[in-house]
Amino acid sequence: MNACVRIDRLRLHAFHGVMPQERACGNDFEVSVEMTVCGYDGSDNLDATVNYAEVIGAIRREMSQPSDLIEHVAARIASAIRREFPAVTATTVTVAKLLPPVAGAQLSSVSATIRI
Repeated sequence: MNACVRIDRLRLHAFHGVMPQERACGNDFEVSVEMTVCGYDGSDNLDATVNYAEVIGAIRREMSQPSDLIEHVAARIASAIRREFPAVTATTVTVAKLLPPVAGAQLSSVSATIRI
C-alpha cells in the first residue's frame, strides 16, 4: 500500500526574491509538502515510511540557499526529497511568500507549486 504524508505550512524566514531588500532583510515563507510513500506496510514502524523530521531538515537546508524565484526553491526542495528519500515516489511542494512586497497590492501571500 502507499501512504500520503503531508507537512503543512512549515514557517521559515529566508532570503528569496529579486528585490535587494528581500535579499537583505528576508521574508517569512510557508512550505507545504505532500509525499507519496510507496510500500508502506501499515505497521507502526518508522522504517516503513518517511521520517518527516528528516524531510523538514532537507527543506530547511534548501530554504537557506537564497534564490530569486520561489519556483526554483520549490523545485530544489522537491528534487532533494526525491533524491534523499527513496521511498517517496511522488511529491508536491508549495512555497508561499507571506506578505510579498508588491507596490500597490495588498496580498497575504504568493506561492509556487512543483510536482515531481
